[in-house]
Amino acid sequence: MAKEPKQLEELFHDTLKDIYFAEKKILATLPKMAKAAQSEELKAAFEKHRGETEGQIERLEKVFAAIDKKPQGKTCAAIVGITDEGAEIMEEYKGSPALDAGLLAAAQAVEHYEISRYGTLIAWAEELGYDDAVSLLEETLEEEEATDEALTEIAKTAINQEAKAAA
Repeated sequence: MAKEPKQLEELFHDTLKDIYFAEKKILATLPKMAKAAQSEELKAAFEKHRGETEGQIERLEKVFAAIDKKPQGKTCAAIVGITDEGAEIMEEYKGSPALDAGLLAAAQAVEHYEISRYGTLIAWAEELGYDDAVSLLEETLEEEEATDEALTEIAKTAINQEAKAAA
Protein backbone atom coordinates (compact mmCIF):
# COMPACT_ATOMS: atom_id res chain seq x y z
CA MET A 1 0.00 0.00 0.00
CA ALA A 2 1.43 3.37 -1.05
CA LYS A 3 2.21 5.85 1.67
CA GLU A 4 0.24 9.10 1.54
CA PRO A 5 2.42 11.98 0.34
CA LYS A 6 3.12 14.52 3.06
CA GLN A 7 1.35 17.83 2.78
CA LEU A 8 2.31 21.44 3.56
CA GLU A 9 0.35 21.24 6.84
CA GLU A 10 2.69 18.50 8.04
CA LEU A 11 5.77 20.42 6.95
CA PHE A 12 4.48 23.50 8.76
CA HIS A 13 3.86 21.46 11.92
CA ASP A 14 7.29 19.78 11.74
CA THR A 15 9.02 23.12 11.25
CA LEU A 16 7.00 24.59 14.12
CA LYS A 17 8.26 21.75 16.37
CA ASP A 18 11.79 22.45 15.15
CA ILE A 19 11.69 26.18 16.03
CA TYR A 20 9.96 25.40 19.35
CA PHE A 21 12.89 23.13 20.26
CA ALA A 22 15.30 25.82 19.03
CA GLU A 23 13.72 28.57 21.14
CA LYS A 24 13.85 26.40 24.27
CA LYS A 25 17.51 25.56 23.57
CA ILE A 26 18.27 29.25 23.05
CA LEU A 27 16.46 30.11 26.30
CA ALA A 28 18.76 27.68 28.13
CA THR A 29 21.88 29.01 26.36
CA LEU A 30 21.37 32.78 26.75
CA PRO A 31 22.18 32.91 30.50
CA LYS A 32 25.49 31.11 29.80
CA MET A 33 26.31 33.60 27.05
CA ALA A 34 25.40 36.55 29.29
CA LYS A 35 27.61 35.16 32.05
CA ALA A 36 30.51 34.64 29.63
CA ALA A 37 30.23 38.08 27.99
CA GLN A 38 32.81 40.61 29.14
CA SER A 39 31.00 43.70 27.83
CA GLU A 40 28.16 45.00 30.00
CA GLU A 41 26.33 46.10 26.83
CA LEU A 42 26.52 42.58 25.40
CA LYS A 43 25.46 41.01 28.72
CA ALA A 44 22.44 43.35 28.74
CA ALA A 45 21.56 42.44 25.14
CA PHE A 46 21.63 38.72 25.97
CA GLU A 47 19.50 39.27 29.08
CA LYS A 48 16.99 41.37 27.15
CA HIS A 49 16.72 38.71 24.47
CA ARG A 50 16.16 36.06 27.13
CA GLY A 51 12.97 37.85 28.16
CA GLU A 52 11.91 38.16 24.53
CA THR A 53 12.59 34.46 23.96
CA GLU A 54 10.23 33.56 26.81
CA GLY A 55 7.52 35.56 25.04
CA GLN A 56 8.38 33.92 21.72
CA ILE A 57 7.91 30.47 23.25
CA GLU A 58 4.50 31.57 24.58
CA ARG A 59 3.54 32.81 21.10
CA LEU A 60 4.65 29.49 19.57
CA GLU A 61 2.41 27.69 22.05
CA LYS A 62 -0.47 29.88 20.80
CA VAL A 63 0.41 28.91 17.22
CA PHE A 64 0.26 25.23 18.18
CA ALA A 65 -3.16 25.88 19.76
CA ALA A 66 -4.32 27.74 16.62
CA ILE A 67 -3.62 24.65 14.50
CA ASP A 68 -5.02 22.28 17.13
CA LYS A 69 -1.70 20.63 18.00
CA LYS A 70 0.06 19.98 21.29
CA PRO A 71 3.19 22.14 21.79
CA GLN A 72 6.20 19.90 21.42
CA GLY A 73 9.73 20.19 20.19
CA LYS A 74 11.63 18.11 17.71
CA THR A 75 15.41 18.07 17.94
CA CYS A 76 16.78 20.77 15.68
CA ALA A 77 20.24 19.72 14.53
CA ALA A 78 20.94 23.19 13.14
CA ILE A 79 20.44 24.99 16.46
CA VAL A 80 22.31 22.25 18.34
CA GLY A 81 25.25 22.82 15.99
CA ILE A 82 25.13 26.60 16.29
CA THR A 83 24.90 26.51 20.10
CA ASP A 84 27.72 23.93 20.24
CA GLU A 85 29.87 26.35 18.24
CA GLY A 86 28.98 29.09 20.73
CA ALA A 87 29.99 26.84 23.63
CA GLU A 88 33.27 26.09 21.86
CA ILE A 89 33.94 29.84 21.49
CA MET A 90 33.19 30.38 25.18
CA GLU A 91 35.71 27.69 26.08
CA GLU A 92 38.46 28.49 23.58
CA TYR A 93 38.34 32.29 23.93
CA LYS A 94 37.59 32.59 27.67
CA GLY A 95 39.36 35.69 29.01
CA SER A 96 40.46 36.67 25.50
CA PRO A 97 39.82 40.11 23.95
CA ALA A 98 38.10 38.31 21.05
CA LEU A 99 35.60 36.45 23.28
CA ASP A 100 32.77 38.98 22.94
CA ALA A 101 33.25 39.21 19.17
CA GLY A 102 32.92 35.42 19.01
CA LEU A 103 29.86 35.42 21.26
CA LEU A 104 28.28 38.07 19.08
CA ALA A 105 28.98 36.07 15.94
CA ALA A 106 27.43 32.97 17.52
CA ALA A 107 24.38 34.96 18.63
CA GLN A 108 23.92 36.37 15.15
CA ALA A 109 24.16 32.90 13.63
CA VAL A 110 21.25 31.96 15.91
CA GLU A 111 19.30 35.07 14.92
CA HIS A 112 19.82 34.45 11.21
CA TYR A 113 18.62 30.87 11.59
CA GLU A 114 15.53 32.06 13.46
CA ILE A 115 14.82 34.82 10.92
CA SER A 116 14.98 32.23 8.15
CA ARG A 117 12.67 29.82 9.96
CA TYR A 118 10.09 32.45 10.96
CA GLY A 119 10.02 33.90 7.44
CA THR A 120 9.33 30.43 6.04
CA LEU A 121 6.67 29.65 8.65
CA ILE A 122 4.90 32.94 7.92
CA ALA A 123 4.82 32.20 4.18
CA TRP A 124 3.43 28.72 4.81
CA ALA A 125 0.90 29.93 7.39
CA GLU A 126 -0.36 32.50 4.85
CA GLU A 127 -0.64 29.78 2.21
CA LEU A 128 -2.51 27.50 4.63
CA GLY A 129 -4.87 30.26 5.82
CA TYR A 130 -3.58 30.16 9.41
CA ASP A 131 -4.27 33.86 9.95
CA ASP A 132 -3.86 33.75 13.74
CA ALA A 133 -0.51 32.03 13.33
CA VAL A 134 0.67 34.62 10.79
CA SER A 135 0.30 37.56 13.17
CA LEU A 136 1.95 35.70 16.06
CA LEU A 137 4.88 34.60 13.88
CA GLU A 138 5.27 38.09 12.39
CA GLU A 139 5.56 39.58 15.88
CA THR A 140 8.39 37.18 16.67
CA LEU A 141 10.10 37.77 13.32
CA GLU A 142 10.14 41.51 14.03
CA GLU A 143 11.78 40.89 17.43
CA GLU A 144 14.39 38.60 15.90
CA GLU A 145 15.24 41.16 13.22
CA ALA A 146 15.48 43.93 15.84
CA THR A 147 17.79 41.76 17.96
CA ASP A 148 19.98 41.04 14.95
CA GLU A 149 20.20 44.79 14.19
CA ALA A 150 21.02 45.57 17.83
CA LEU A 151 23.78 42.94 17.85
CA THR A 152 25.22 44.34 14.61
CA GLU A 153 25.27 47.80 16.17
CA ILE A 154 27.02 46.55 19.32
CA ALA A 155 29.57 44.73 17.14
CA LYS A 156 30.28 47.78 14.98
CA THR A 157 30.37 50.40 17.73
CA ALA A 158 32.29 48.55 20.41
CA ILE A 159 33.00 44.85 20.45
CA ASN A 160 34.96 44.42 17.22
CA GLN A 161 37.17 47.47 17.92
CA GLU A 162 37.82 46.26 21.47
CA ALA A 163 38.80 42.82 20.19
CA LYS A 164 41.18 44.35 17.65
CA ALA A 165 42.58 47.08 19.95
CA ALA A 166 43.54 44.59 22.63
CA ALA A 167 45.56 42.58 20.11
